[in-house]
Amino acid sequence: MLRFIVRRVLQAVPTLFGLSILLFIWVRSLPGGPAYALLPENATAEQRDALRRAMGLDDPVIVQYGAFLGRLAQGDLGESLQTGRPVLTEFAMKFPATVELAVMAMLIAVAVGVPLGYVAARRRGGPLDALVVGGSLVGICTPVFFLAFVLKLLLAEQMGIFPSAFRQTPGIDATRITGLFVVDGIATREWDAAWDALMHLVLPGLALSSIPLAVIVRMTRAGVIEVLGEDYVRTAEAKGLHRRTVRGRHVLRNAMLPVVTAIGLLSGSLLAGAVLTESVFAFGGIGQFIYSATQTRDYPVLLGFILIIAAIYVAINLLVDISYSLLDPRVRVS
Repeated sequence: MLRFIVRRVLQAVPTLFGLSILLFIWVRSLPGGPAYALLPENATAEQRDALRRAMGLDDPVIVQYGAFLGRLAQGDLGESLQTGRPVLTEFAMKFPATVELAVMAMLIAVAVGVPLGYVAARRRGGPLDALVVGGSLVGICTPVFFLAFVLKLLLAEQMGIFPSAFRQTPGIDATRITGLFVVDGIATREWDAAWDALMHLVLPGLALSSIPLAVIVRMTRAGVIEVLGEDYVRTAEAKGLHRRTVRGRHVLRNAMLPVVTAIGLLSGSLLAGAVLTESVFAFGGIGQFIYSATQTRDYPVLLGFILIIAAIYVAINLLVDISYSLLDPRVRVS
């Protein structure tokens, strides 16, 4: 197992290195630049050129990239042009909100998707199967931002069932420990604050979970159908094992192998997919801050945030590989 983990970690290093090169070139090729973001619109060309020289932006790209790697090795991703604070500080402040939203979305997707996929597979070809498959297709095709607007309009603004914006109702004085509002409310036994934060998570969580939910439903259904046709399942049923034992030990455990991989990949994609959802609900996470950075040409934030998200994505994939190897030890030799 240790050799397997080390091999996966070593494979991730060139991936992150190559990504850092692509991101650096992409950010440097964007129109404008820090000189346009830092100086007023009526600044002269001479002032912008002087600022570019002071920031080292006139150096060859390879020299700029080398300086960037040197700062990155020291944990320095630069400072935000919007706030003047270090990029890592901004990320640490915004990340808990996105984590809370992503966890909520994935919990909804798994809690609903796995049972629906299993039931659809057991009733293959029936009306319920057709309904589930059709619903999952709609979920995949519906843009997340459109669903977010619809949920906000219907369930928040018209019906008033859920809050329409922010992470918590303004005016609630809650103790902050981790930045995860629900967790903080439970840890400090401030139940009203925890419940309020949970209610603020429902609508953005539902919107963000639509695509993962549809994917998990379809993969669970396909996996269960495949496993139900295996000889060991028919043998277990012929031996008279209890239906619950056959479902849990023989069907679901083997059918969940590809689903576990999908959950890991989807969990990483939720961090990037939260940009539009957080913007619709003014949620205040890294997604909304990245959107703001694109509007203000805050290139250090764009480069730093995307690179950190990529590193997290790679780490999640590593955890998925480890969990997959625990479920199926045969993958360790691959």
